[in-house]
Amino acid sequence: MNAGETKTAFLAIADAVVAAEPRLTDADRAIGDGDHGIGMKRGFQAVTEKLAAKDPERPADVLKDCGMAILSKTGGAAGAVFGTFFRAGGAALGEAETIDAAGFKRLLTAGRDAVMKRGGAAEGDKTMLDALAEAIRAAEPEESLPAALDRAAAGAARGAEATRAMVARFGKAKTLGERALGHPDPGALTMALVLEAWRDSQASA
Repeated sequence: MNAGETKTAFLAIADAVVAAEPRLTDADRAIGDGDHGIGMKRGFQAVTEKLAAKDPERPADVLKDCGMAILSKTGGAAGAVFGTFFRAGGAALGEAETIDAAGFKRLLTAGRDAVMKRGGAAEGDKTMLDALAEAIRAAEPEESLPAALDRAAAGAARGAEATRAMVARFGKAKTLGERALGHPDPGALTMALVLEAWRDSQASA
């Protein structure tokens, strides 16, 4: 996947997240402030504007621009988390001209590590890291990028669903204790949505 293809994929990701605002808002109303969907919509609308304004030289440029747009427009913890994820993922790609399966897994891993370092959360805390961790485990660096995307998207979906059985240790949901059981984490749903949209953009290419 070259820079232009990465830009196309991330424009599709942005469209998917914006369209999912009602679903993400409903999920956050169950265990949070109800603003996650609105924040993600605002952040990914900014992603669309930023990516449409220029042609990237490398795939890393796309992820870094995505991260900066989210950091500047989303606000709150979600903006910091997802902005950090994309910026760190872009940094992990470095000067590479394309993203292959190994690079994809590398960017996911770097993004996870940066989010953990920034916020202190870990897998099992009912956050987007639960979807991301499953995606990383599922992606195989030796296979084709479409296959890695497919496996990662399926893994992220499993991870997001698994958060229903978790008690939150971060955010407003932390105060709910066991009352948060049965509800998926909105951030994990968003992470799964990002990877599903990325996969689907390749399937339709």
